[in-house]
Amino acid sequence: MPNVDLILGADSSRKRSVRTEPTQRRSSQRLDALLDAAAEIVDESGFERLTTQMVAERAGASIGTVYRYFPDRVAVVEALRERAIRRYRERVADELERHAPATWWELIDISLDACIALYRDEPGFTVVHAGRREGDADHEPEFAGRMAQLIAAEFEIDLEAEELGFRIGVALEVADSLINRAFERSIEGDERYLAEARALVQSYLREHLGTPRAASNAA
Repeated sequence: MPNVDLILGADSSRKRSVRTEPTQRRSSQRLDALLDAAAEIVDESGFERLTTQMVAERAGASIGTVYRYFPDRVAVVEALRERAIRRYRERVADELERHAPATWWELIDISLDACIALYRDEPGFTVVHAGRREGDADHEPEFAGRMAQLIAAEFEIDLEAEELGFRIGVALEVADSLINRAFERSIEGDERYLAEARALVQSYLREHLGTPRAASNAA
């Protein structure tokens, strides 16, 4: 079974967006309620129009409660983005535990499926693109590096670690852009763009990683 900890792991040195980390269940629920409210607003109006006052009103909370956790709207957006990315990683990890990939392409395909699924059923998931404009955190290259580590550990790839990480990073950036575009065009995702994302990513990675083959130690 693939080492899903590589997918779930996070950089402990990364700056956190939440001002006060909840330590009690009630506090954690309050924080989730604020982020749920923010996610609804993002889906309705876009993250650019999100304000702390809007979050407070939608969540039925005081503005002071919002400021207890978030110093400003940028922190709300980044916290929502962090939660969306965490849930994406959890979705990928769950799928890897259920369906161990036989080839590197099956692993990549699982990650694409998880991304598409979350665009469809995770409120506010489009905010994963907000960090590039509103914050300085850069999650995607780190995730690509973890995917590259997993591929290197599970399959025989004739590439140095740095080169493999770069190629996986490029592939996931291409997929991410096309998938995002698909959901800009249609609430369910424009199937032409989704199909093209898979085709382009697979073609690009085949060129650099070779034909997907089952691991030599596979049963």
